Formats: sequence, structure tokens, C-alpha cells
Amino acid sequence: MQIKINKQWHGYLLGGLLPAITLVLMYFALAADFRFVDFVRYLNVRGELSRALSLSVLPNLGLFFVFIWTDRLKAAQGVLGSTIILALIIIFMRFM
Repeated sequence: MQIKINKQWHGYLLGGLLPAITLVLMYFALAADFRFVDFVRYLNVRGELSRALSLSVLPNLGLFFVFIWTDRLKAAQGVLGSTIILALIIIFMRFM
């Protein structure tokens, strides 16, 4: 039995999880000596949290194109939708 990921909610789910996983990987690469909460606080105090979140959303671009190339257009719509929502959150954070 093969499960085909081609529902919009699949794209929203994966488009939200991939940036979170990327942010955790950035944490392990840059500040594994500290707690994750301290890493996020440090980024926030320095004003770099929105930039780190912006970088963590970039892998969604690859996921989007994989869904497009494999003709999973509904899932690609979900990834695009979650990326737009995350972008609006980042813009809001940047100018607050």
C-alpha cells in the first residue's frame, strides 16, 4: 500500500514542520552547549530571531518544488500557504 501525499493539509503540516526542524538543526550547529530556550532568547535579544526564522523557512522552497515536480499540486499549495503565513509572522516580528 502506497500513501500519496497530495492533500493540502499535508503541505501545511510539512511546511510548518520543516522550518521547525531546520531551526533545531541550526541550534545544534551553532549553540548546542546552551538550552534551546536560551538560544531563542539570545537571538531575540540580539534582534536576530526574525533572520533565523527567515533562514529556517528556506527549505520549504525545496519541498515546494519537489511537490510541483512530482505533480502533487494540492500539497504544494499547502506548503505555499504555510510559507506565506510564516512570512507574515516574520514580518510582524521584524517591525515590532
